[in-house]
Amino acid sequence: MEKTLKTLKPGQSGKISMIKCKGATRRRLMDMGVVKGTEVYVEKVAPLGDPIEIKIKGYNLSLRKEDAQNIIME
Repeated sequence: MEKTLKTLKPGQSGKISMIKCKGATRRRLMDMGVVKGTEVYVEKVAPLGDPIEIKIKGYNLSLRKEDAQNIIME
């Protein structure tokens, strides 16, 4: 089973190895700084699990679970 951003728990961190999605969604994620080799720290997860708040490149970013599922971690 591959490790995705969605599987990380609050307080855990990792490095992005790949973005699986294509097209506009991929471009939007990359524009927000979600690129290969970037360190990501999971700040918190909403009570119902969606969205996930991460710290990336010095700022906080909230992602939906479906987007986080497409971000493969090392």
